[in-house]
Amino acid sequence: MKIIKMKKILVFAMAIFAMASSSFGQDADNMLTKVDRNMSSKNRVFESTMIIHGKRNTRTVTSKTYSEGNRKSFTEYLSPASDKGTKMLKLEGQLWIYSPSADRTVQISGHLLRQSVMGSDLSYEDMMDDRKLTEVYSAKMLGEEKMDDRTTRLLELTAKVTDVAYYKQKMWIDAERFIPLRQELYGKSGQLLKRMELSDVKNIQGRWFPMSIIYKDMLKDGSGTEFKMTNVKFDQDIPEYLFTKAALKQ
Repeated sequence: MKIIKMKKILVFAMAIFAMASSSFGQDADNMLTKVDRNMSSKNRVFESTMIIHGKRNTRTVTSKTYSEGNRKSFTEYLSPASDKGTKMLKLEGQLWIYSPSADRTVQISGHLLRQSVMGSDLSYEDMMDDRKLTEVYSAKMLGEEKMDDRTTRLLELTAKVTDVAYYKQKMWIDAERFIPLRQELYGKSGQLLKRMELSDVKNIQGRWFPMSIIYKDMLKDGSGTEFKMTNVKFDQDIPEYLFTKAALKQ
C-alpha cells in the first residue's frame, strides 16, 4: 500500500514539474517575442557615434544607417576624415563596402565577415545578422536577477538554426520594458565570446529602445566599443535606390 502511495506521489510530482517546465518555456518564448517587438521594425533610420577603446588609443566614428527589415541596410560613415564617404550595403545576405580613397567596391564574405568593423569590437557578422530572436533561438527561463534598480528575467537562448554566429546567449531582460540590459554571447564550445551592456533606454514612437550599447570582444585587448544612437526614427519612407550597389558611389 505504501509503495502504491509513493508511486502516486512520484507521478504527481513529475506531472507538476512537467507543467511548470512547460509554463517556464512559454513564459520565456513570450518574453522573447516582446523583446522582438521593441527591437525589430519594418525599417529604421539612425545616426550613431561609435567610440572604439583600443589597446593604445581611442577613436570616434560617426555614421548614418538606413535599414529595412533584416535583409537590407545602407550605412554611410561621416567622420573622421579618413573614413568619411566609406559606405556599406547589406542586401539579401550579401555585404559590399565602398572605399572612396580607392574608389573601389569590395564584397565581404566567408571568413572575412568575422573581421572587425573599423577596428571596433563588432564584426561584420554582428552587423549582418539582424533577424528576430524568435526566428533564431529557442528560450529557457533561468531565473530572476536585480540589475541596478531594475528587475530582470534571465533567459538562456539556444540556436535552432545553423547559420548563426553565436550558438548560445544569456540575456538579462528588463521585466517591465522587455529590453535586454545585458547579453553574453557564446560559441558552440561554451566559450564566452562577447558581452553587451545596454542602457539609456528611451520610449521612441511607442517602443522601448536602448540608445547606448557597450560591446566587448572577450578575445581582444582594450576596454570595448561604445555604440551610441544620437537619433533614431522608425517606420520611415526610405528611397529604394539606397539599397542598390549604384548608391555606394553616389
